[in-house]
Amino acid sequence: MNLIDKTISFVKEKLENAEGGHDWFHIERVYKNSLLIAKDEECDLTVVQLGALLHDIADSKFHDGDESVGPRTARTFLEKEGIAEATIQHVVNIIENISFKGGNFEKNFHSKELEIVQDADRLDALGAIGIARCFNYGGFKNRALYNPEIQPNLNMSKEEYKKSDSPTLNHFYEKLLLLKDKMNTPAGRKIAEARHQYMQEFLSQFYAEWNGEK
Repeated sequence: MNLIDKTISFVKEKLENAEGGHDWFHIERVYKNSLLIAKDEECDLTVVQLGALLHDIADSKFHDGDESVGPRTARTFLEKEGIAEATIQHVVNIIENISFKGGNFEKNFHSKELEIVQDADRLDALGAIGIARCFNYGGFKNRALYNPEIQPNLNMSKEEYKKSDSPTLNHFYEKLLLLKDKMNTPAGRKIAEARHQYMQEFLSQFYAEWNGEK
């Protein structure tokens, strides 16, 4: 079994009982998106593949906000597989810098491989699947669908974003609708544009139904 197949098996096992928006199928979609975007980019494909497969191996949302669990888990696995330290560190850097976290923070690492995996991950937060994931997580956290009296907070710090329990629909404005303009690659931007439009159409329909107009 080659390294990528071993990594896939490892991730499937670790995420066997994960929340539906952050399970193996999320990883698989991000992996496929990464390969699609990477076709048009000069990059280390192995780092892209490993970064995509391991980027959510232990999402801090499900580990009491501890952001060290994911990178540590990935490093332990890759070290056991005898992977070169430079590759391990690059994958760890991707995991540590991929998340949105409110959008109001500076990344301390940059690489083409990070840009590719980050775009692939963000694409899975857009469009029909992005909508499904958003409401699935809101239900998982027992959040209200929508409350017109609670306005979205567009200026949250990283810590405020992590602790937010606002209605699910607010998340569209606090993250999802912001992603289109934060894409890194031409391929990512093209796909994001169409998925962004789909979400805007969904919101128009949602408000119309909410207000008894349709």
